[in-house]
Amino acid sequence: MSAAVPIHVVAALHDVPPSAALKAGLTREILWAVGLTSEPPNPTTWSALMTETTTDEPVDTSATGTAVTTWLADFQGALAARDIDAAAALFVDDCYWRDLVAFTWNIVTVEGVEGVRDMLGKTLDQVQPHDFAITDELGEAGGPTESWIKFETSVGRGLGHLRLRDGKAWTLLTTLNDLKGHEEPKRDRRPKGTEHGVVPNRQTWLEQRRREAQELGHVTQPYAVIVGGGQGGIALGARLRQLGVPTIIVDRNRRPGDAWRNRYKSLTLHDPVWYDHLPYIDFPPNWPVFSPKDKIADWLEMYTRVMELNYWDSTECKRAVYDKASNEWTVVVERDSVEMTLRPKQLVLATGMSGKPSLPNFDGMDVFTGDQHHSSEHPGPDAYRGKKAVVIGSNNSAHDICAALWEAGADVTMIQRSSTHVSKSDSLMELGLGGLYSESAIAAGMTTQKADLTFASIPYRLLHVFQIPVYDAIHERDADFYARLEKAGFMLDFGEDNSGLFMKYLRRGSGYYIDVGASELVANGDIKLESGVDVVRLTEKAVVLSNGKTLPADLVVYATGYGSMNGWAADLISPEVAAKVGKCWGLGSNTAKDPGPWEGELRNMWKPTQQEALWFHGGNLHQSRHYSLYLALQLKARMEGIPTPVYGLQEVHHLS
Repeated sequence: MSAAVPIHVVAALHDVPPSAALKAGLTREILWAVGLTSEPPNPTTWSALMTETTTDEPVDTSATGTAVTTWLADFQGALAARDIDAAAALFVDDCYWRDLVAFTWNIVTVEGVEGVRDMLGKTLDQVQPHDFAITDELGEAGGPTESWIKFETSVGRGLGHLRLRDGKAWTLLTTLNDLKGHEEPKRDRRPKGTEHGVVPNRQTWLEQRRREAQELGHVTQPYAVIVGGGQGGIALGARLRQLGVPTIIVDRNRRPGDAWRNRYKSLTLHDPVWYDHLPYIDFPPNWPVFSPKDKIADWLEMYTRVMELNYWDSTECKRAVYDKASNEWTVVVERDSVEMTLRPKQLVLATGMSGKPSLPNFDGMDVFTGDQHHSSEHPGPDAYRGKKAVVIGSNNSAHDICAALWEAGADVTMIQRSSTHVSKSDSLMELGLGGLYSESAIAAGMTTQKADLTFASIPYRLLHVFQIPVYDAIHERDADFYARLEKAGFMLDFGEDNSGLFMKYLRRGSGYYIDVGASELVANGDIKLESGVDVVRLTEKAVVLSNGKTLPADLVVYATGYGSMNGWAADLISPEVAAKVGKCWGLGSNTAKDPGPWEGELRNMWKPTQQEALWFHGGNLHQSRHYSLYLALQLKARMEGIPTPVYGLQEVHHLS
C-alpha cells in the first residue's frame, strides 16, 4: 500500500470489502491504488478510468436512475426543508464536495460531513438550490453509482457530477454554468448580425466595432482590465465579451501572440491539441498534435480579432491603486508612449501561471564576458553554433534549449542541481491523457466540456491516488529509457509520493520535463550533464561548479524558473497588497515548494482574493479555457449587482 494515500481514504475503503466496493462504484484500479487488492490494473483500463464512458460495456442506466435519482430527491427535499443535518447525512464520512462558484461564489472543496454542514449552513438561504436532476447533456456517466447532474440556484443554472458509495455521496461537483437573464448569446440566442429593413443612419458591424474601440477607455470606462494578453487574458477576455462585460486587455507586446512568438524558435506546446482548445473555437481537425510556438501565436492573434476583443497591444501597465471609497481601480498605462488612466471596477492579473523570472545571484555574474540570460529571454540557438553553452536547470525549458543548441552545433552542458521528473510524451498521452483528451476519446463520445468536468470532478485531495498507478505504468513501460538516463547520471524522480508530473505541476509548477527528444541526447551523452552540483561562481569565461570542475562558456542560460504571481502585484500595486494576497499556485500539500497547510484548491487562482476586486488568472491552455468561465461569471455577477457573498475566502499562510 502506498504511504502517500491519505489515511482517511484508506481507512474508509478498508471498511468495505473489495467485492462490495466494486459494486459501490469504486473501480478495481482505485482499490489497487490504495492497496486493497493485489491485482494490478491494466494500464489502458486505468487511463480510461478518468472517463469510464469509453468502455464498450453498456451502462445500466436504470440502476443509475434509481440510485442517483433517489439520492437527488432526498437531497433536494432536505435542502427545501432547510434541514442541513438531513442533507449532510446523505454524504459518507470521507466525502468531498467541490464547488465552482455555484454555491460559494468561490472555488472551494469542503471535506467530510462537517465541511458539508458548514458550507450549507452559510450558503443555503442565499443560494436556494432546486430542480436537481440527472442530465443527459454530457452523456452517460461511468456506472450505476455516478451521474452527471443539473440544478438551478436563485440566480443561475448549474452542472455537476455525483459519485455514490453505499447510497451516499462520496464526491460531488457543482459548477455554475450561466446566470439567469444574462446568458451568453449563443445557439438560439446568437445575434443576427444585421437589422433587416430600412434603418436611417444605419451603422454597419465594422462601424460599431470601430466606435466601441475609439470610445472604450476614453469616453467610457471598462468594467474590467486584464493585465496580460497571453492565452489566459485572451480566453478570459472572450468569456467576458460574450457576457457583455466591457473589458480591455493590455499587453506590452506589439501583437497578440507575441508572448509565444518571441520565445526561442524551437519551442512547441508539450500538451496535445485536444487538451489546448480555447473557448468557443476549437482548433481545426488538421491542427498539429503539438503546436509550434509561431502557429499558436498566429492562432491567438486571429482569435482576438474574430472574438472582437478590445486588445491594447504595445501597452504597459505602470501602476494600479484601489480606492475603497469609490470601489474602483486607478490603472495607469502607457500606450504609444503616452500615459493614460483607466478606472475599472475589477483588475485581473493574467500574467501566466508563474510570476517574474527567477534569476540566481551567483558570484561573478557581473564579470562574465559571454552572453547570459534567463530562459524566458533566450533568442534561440542560431548565434551559438560552435560555441560552448552552459544551461543551468533541468526542467522543460532547459531541455528544450539544450536540444536546440545541440541541433545548431553548440557544445552544450546541462547543470542539474536537483532531481527532475521525466515522462515520455507518447506514454503521457496514451496513459495519462488518452481517456479524456485524444482522438480515440472523441470517437468514444468525449467532448472538451465533458473532459474538463470529468477532470474537475476528482477532488485534489484524491487526485494523486488516481495519478500514482498512471506513473507506475509509465515507469514500467519505459523502464529501459529511465535506466539509461540514470546511468548517464541524471537524477530522476516521480514526485515525493510517486504521483508524477501533473501533481508536481499543481503543487509547485516546476520540477518536470515532458520528453520530446532531449532526454535521449542526455542519455547518450550528446548533451553533457553535471548533476548533483551547484554553481559556485562565474569567471570571465567559465562556470565553476561545486564539484571543482570549471566549464568554459560563451553562453550561460538560467533556466531557473519563476516566482509567485503575486510578484507582479508587488510591482504594479504595492508590496503590501502582494503580502495581503499571499502566495499564488500550489495546494498546500506540504511537499517541496508547496508548503502546508492543506488548501484544497490552487491558491488565489480564478477566485476572490484578500484584496477586493483583484483577481489572478493563469495556467496552461486547458486551465485558461475551463476556469475562465467561472472567473467571468463572478465578474459578470458583480457588474450586474447580483449578491455574491463569498464562502471560504482563502486565508494567507505564505507570502511567496
